[in-house]
Amino acid sequence: MTEIRTPRLLLRRWHDDDLAPMADIDADPRVMRWIDDGSVLPAVAISWRFGPQFWGQGYASEAAHATLEFALQDRGLDRVISISQVGDDASENIMRKLGMEWESETAHPVHGRPLRVHAIDLTEFQA
Repeated sequence: MTEIRTPRLLLRRWHDDDLAPMADIDADPRVMRWIDDGSVLPAVAISWRFGPQFWGQGYASEAAHATLEFALQDRGLDRVISISQVGDDASENIMRKLGMEWESETAHPVHGRPLRVHAIDLTEFQA
């Protein structure tokens, strides 16, 4: 099983005992304000979701960078995207830190909410 380690984090596949803590995170309307169900994506996308007690500590940036590096360098993907709802400034800041560039604005196919697509390809990525 693949694991991605950073100085502070371990990214791994789900375990059964992750269900209760994730349910708590998903039940928080502050978290879910910006989250969608992840369907209808046009490419391989990275995203993040943390409980409020972990906000503002750099965990999302750290995890996203490690995941992006894994996708582009270890798995050989040529391109990765990330999608945010318009107004989710925190996520867009992370995307910019990763070197992702704004690519397009669209609407959610079911709910109609405005979305922004950011992308990076292998030639633009700085490890």
